[in-house]
Amino acid sequence: MPSTYLSLHYHVVFSTKDRKPLIHAEWRSRLHEYLGGTIHGLGGFPEGVGSVADHVHLLFGLKSIHCLADFMRELKKASSAWVRSEIGLGTFGWQDGYAAFTVSPTAREAVRKYIGAQEEHHRVKSFREELVGLLERAGVAFETKYLD
Repeated sequence: MPSTYLSLHYHVVFSTKDRKPLIHAEWRSRLHEYLGGTIHGLGGFPEGVGSVADHVHLLFGLKSIHCLADFMRELKKASSAWVRSEIGLGTFGWQDGYAAFTVSPTAREAVRKYIGAQEEHHRVKSFREELVGLLERAGVAFETKYLD
């Protein structure tokens, strides 16, 4: 086959440093735009961004040349710097690590809707409860001491 064809889509979740509720509603949409633009700038394909005060959900596609760990390092680094300079939160940062799940083409629309309804979703469920549910549904082994 002379060409490479692929569908690499990820649902990624990561939180603010120490899970502090720093992502305020007044500038949240600007952060979403910045994250989407940065994903695009890094060569990815942004498909959904959603957040609440202490964490972010992303849906994006990557090319075969991308390494997810490198991509996430650059995205988190750039967005932390943006929040510090544009929003003025000089100590803002993201917590180390992230959760990443591959998304099939048939599930992308459902994941996009889920990401878009984060505020509603978190009226009844904590971030920890959500993350445990995502990890368990995906069959990912985890240690609870690393979830906080």
